[in-house]
Amino acid sequence: MSYLRLLACLPSLLTVSMASAASLQGIDQIQTVVVLYDENRSFDSLYGNFPGAEGLSHAPASATQQRDRDGSILKELPPVWGGLTARGVTPAVTQDMSAHLPNAPFSVDTKEGFDVGLNERTRDLWHRFYQNQMQINHGKNDGFVAWGNSGAMTMAHWNGAEMGMWKIAHKYTLADHFFMGAFGGSFMNHQWFICACVPIYPNADKSPAKDLIVEATPDGKALVVTKGVSKSAMDGPPIFAHDGNLTPDFYAVNTMEPPYQPSENAPASGDDPRFANPNDPTTLPPQTQTTIGDLLSKKGVSWAWYAGAWDYVLKHGNNFPVPTFQMHHQPFNYYANYAPGTAARAQHLLDGGLNGKKFIEDIDAGRLPSVAFYKPQGNLNEHSGYADIKSGDEHIVNVIEHLEKSPQWPHMLVIVTYDENGGLWDHVAPPQGDRWGPGTRIPAVIISPFAKKGFVDHSFYDTTSILRFITRRFELPVLDGIRNRDEALKKNGSPAAGDLTAALDLGK
Repeated sequence: MSYLRLLACLPSLLTVSMASAASLQGIDQIQTVVVLYDENRSFDSLYGNFPGAEGLSHAPASATQQRDRDGSILKELPPVWGGLTARGVTPAVTQDMSAHLPNAPFSVDTKEGFDVGLNERTRDLWHRFYQNQMQINHGKNDGFVAWGNSGAMTMAHWNGAEMGMWKIAHKYTLADHFFMGAFGGSFMNHQWFICACVPIYPNADKSPAKDLIVEATPDGKALVVTKGVSKSAMDGPPIFAHDGNLTPDFYAVNTMEPPYQPSENAPASGDDPRFANPNDPTTLPPQTQTTIGDLLSKKGVSWAWYAGAWDYVLKHGNNFPVPTFQMHHQPFNYYANYAPGTAARAQHLLDGGLNGKKFIEDIDAGRLPSVAFYKPQGNLNEHSGYADIKSGDEHIVNVIEHLEKSPQWPHMLVIVTYDENGGLWDHVAPPQGDRWGPGTRIPAVIISPFAKKGFVDHSFYDTTSILRFITRRFELPVLDGIRNRDEALKKNGSPAAGDLTAALDLGK
């Protein structure tokens, strides 16, 4: 173990050793917070049949029946464009085999559905900022098919009872009103997760990224549709006048690449190999907003972002099929405070190891910092297209089994959630918040010796609820994005999102 890695964890070890169980009360009983951050599943798609949860049987017909782009109810679902299973999966479920499905949710893995198991990869779907808002359609959730690129696939669901995480959810607490913090995809939601903020590209209209600026409707909630083209969802995906990664006022809402390696964008010829080419249109300039990591460091609270396969990719590249590393899933790698060569980068951006080996070693040794974020490598994160559900589920269950045996377990809180819905439908309307979210409902499981056992928590949460808990527990300043979100929710008649404590029994 490196000196810096030990240094990062030392405050947590000292805290636990100095504070006896008898002296800790209330929220202070939580000494270690661990977040396991998976990929791209809506609540209904995995937990729609979970006992006691607001699942598929609670969905009104108005939400299950999808509407065409002219507002009419579709007579049937369009085929799954390109086929249901991912490229290279055998047996393949072709586009023609998916035709003429009823206008309703359908099962992927049961014999009544397509009998495609949890161990098989299914096709990817659009999960983008503007499309997500168009699909939600002001809370009606009836535009997922019309404004997606996968036809019927957005209405798919799986029998989650076969998952190990279902058993863990039965044992601890499942949150069934937990929403993704921001509209759109993984890039946007990882950023929102660490700072409740949206990255910005200054003067984008005068930069290499100028062609990435979208053409949006005047209200800023949708893309302009190309008139006279693909009028019906039965004919194929929608065509927009100009989609892209940046809003008209230069916020980065769809995938941009980190300015530092690992990045999909190679270094410029002759430049520092630790950096990405700043002249590549998708390279985001270094960000300077305040993150939860900055606040924890200022307060002297130890923390780390563990990225599965981080060191492997830096040394060997992203060799398919292992580890299928996703550069835009590493949010701190976009921030100047964690640039290559900084002490903060070495201390806080840690290698989780191939298959999470180094992260698990720190768990077993009781070396986790006070706040630990873990991002599994791509083939273990459950993302449609390049990962299956079973592999990621088994991996997270294995990590949890190690956490339950960790020396730090008696004072630990673990949150397992997903970054966003991956374009998959859910029937519950998100509370109306601010310009950025919250978006579609996603699963979240709260695991701890203090978690309510066998409990379904119906409290309103979103991704910022994790930040809210960390902020409350370690007495940090409230991030501006959380304060703004609360004001917007209140203005729209909704309470603020909870901080997860309703799922815990912390005594008086």
